[in-house]
Amino acid sequence: MAVVEPSTRTMTLPVGRRAKRVRTERVTPGRMALRMLAGLIVLVIFVLPYTIMFFGAVKTKSEIRSVDPTYFPKEFHWDNFVSMWSTPETPLLQNLISTIVISVFATLLVLLVALPAAYYTARFRFPGRMVFLFLVIVTQMLQPAVLTSGLFRQFSALGLLDTWAAMIFVNAAFNLSFAVWIMHSFFAGVPKEVDEAAQIDGAGRFAVLFKINLPLVWPGIVTAIVFTFVACWNEFAASLVILQTAGNQPLSVALTKFVGQYETSWQYVFAVSLVAILPVVILFMLIEKRLVGGLTAGSVK
Repeated sequence: MAVVEPSTRTMTLPVGRRAKRVRTERVTPGRMALRMLAGLIVLVIFVLPYTIMFFGAVKTKSEIRSVDPTYFPKEFHWDNFVSMWSTPETPLLQNLISTIVISVFATLLVLLVALPAAYYTARFRFPGRMVFLFLVIVTQMLQPAVLTSGLFRQFSALGLLDTWAAMIFVNAAFNLSFAVWIMHSFFAGVPKEVDEAAQIDGAGRFAVLFKINLPLVWPGIVTAIVFTFVACWNEFAASLVILQTAGNQPLSVALTKFVGQYETSWQYVFAVSLVAILPVVILFMLIEKRLVGGLTAGSVK
């Protein structure tokens, strides 16, 4: 009986696309030094105004208004950061509390409304969808400074004039469109098959939104929160008209109280400015990674 040996067949795999050659750039010490120098110049340009502001905050009024002023103070007056809280111009502590309350609650209101709106417009096609999105972006063209007289009459009729609630609604309304568009683009970037797979497994619509989509679009949500919070923190025009009581006004309005017609307390202007920007700087430091991820999302395919 003849034994038939199994034949050995050689399979030739098709040759795929050639791998792209990655061009590696050799960084020479001279080029590295130029990059460091350019970075140092940019750093100085951005940090120099805040440095001058800090030195001005620890000077006396007479030293700032001197005929021959200097950048560096002759003596550091740290008591300016203490005495500014008890100045007769404005109750600064109440102004700080007012700014925090208005900014936080306005941002929460924007998040509460913009999140489901962005998800629904990104996932569903309904009649008038494009008109709705167009009207949302049109509201971004209007600024509170243009509508201050109308806002004043409206909140006066509603009995909300000179209240935190009025400014919370104003800030939320004027930052809502930006938040909707930012989060809409992120929700639209998530494939619909992800939602369908979760629904097949028994997840409801709210579970799909909060447990499936939110972790995927979290960088976009953080970006919307940060920009909304900063815009609310720095709002000036509407606050100046609607909030008439000194204690209810935010720091952006309280800062102007130190600038008078005949005399200006520049040391307090600089000190209050540093206190006003400090919470925003801390916020950026805490969520820097997620913010950068939200701004650069979609830049690489």
